[in-house]
Amino acid sequence: MSAPQYPGYAPAPAAAKTNGLAIAALVSSFFISLLGIILGHIALNQIKTTGESGRGLAIAALVIGYASIAVAIIAFVVIGVAAANR
Repeated sequence: MSAPQYPGYAPAPAAAKTNGLAIAALVSSFFISLLGIILGHIALNQIKTTGESGRGLAIAALVIGYASIAVAIIAFVVIGVAAANR
């Protein structure tokens, strides 16, 4: 015996699969910024071709990765200038 079919109701669509590289990019961007950036770009390319979800995760990984590298460069420059002026 199968479940009754009601007119006007379609089965719920399956949830889109989240790209695994997008998740890995976001997690790794907190620890190894360069890896997060690389994985984020690869994930965006895969998401574009496969239609998976996770675009926001990949973009967040890129933003965090690039911001971390920019902060590190600024910190090195400031420390270098401070050390040179001693």
